[in-house]
Amino acid sequence: MHIAVKNKQFYNPLSVAVKKPDLNYLNEKYLNLSPEERLIEIYKDFDEILLTSSFGTTAVYQLYLFHKAGIKQTVHFIDTSYHFQETLDYKEKLTTLFDLNVVDIIPDKEQNEFSKLGELWRYDPDQCCHINKVEPFEKIRDQYEIWISGLMSWQSSHRENLNIFEEKRGVIKFYPILDVSEDEALRVIEENNLPIHPLKPLGYESIGCKHCTLKGKKRKGRWAQTVKTECGLHL
Repeated sequence: MHIAVKNKQFYNPLSVAVKKPDLNYLNEKYLNLSPEERLIEIYKDFDEILLTSSFGTTAVYQLYLFHKAGIKQTVHFIDTSYHFQETLDYKEKLTTLFDLNVVDIIPDKEQNEFSKLGELWRYDPDQCCHINKVEPFEKIRDQYEIWISGLMSWQSSHRENLNIFEEKRGVIKFYPILDVSEDEALRVIEENNLPIHPLKPLGYESIGCKHCTLKGKKRKGRWAQTVKTECGLHL
């Protein structure tokens, strides 16, 4: 599904000097729409759209909404080379289930090898994330107007303060399921018999790279015993 943008009504009609979308207008417009309605509407407002998925524990909910709405959107996955095999298997399972076109984003080979030799995840996790996630992603990010991400407000204190739309580093980030409660997402997953991440029943509620992920509620198992709470993509 791709709807050509003809009249982008989110521009401020009072000033021809305004070239960027009005985030206040967008947040107000999308606030009372359902997540599925938001996904349909975004293709009326924008052309160049980027969708990423970590194929973590809540990924199936947002991917199901795309599938239900009949939206065929390429999914970008950042393959750090440090994922659990269970995550990679889950990715393949959802790719088949929803007939996804998944594009892997991979880090620079030499930098990735450097992170392994130096065990950066242990001694400098910020640098490890930058090399293997942030830097390779930034190489494609600027090609798009909108970046759709599956962040949800209940996942962390940082995320509970986000708006549906925000601008970060020159790109507009769109969180269509931000205000969906954990219970509501689980209800949709259960009612539609959607597969869950194989590590979730074992106590992993948020899953990233294997060296930096432990069992834990919400995101408490990520970078445990450090002050780090985000990889850097969403800060």
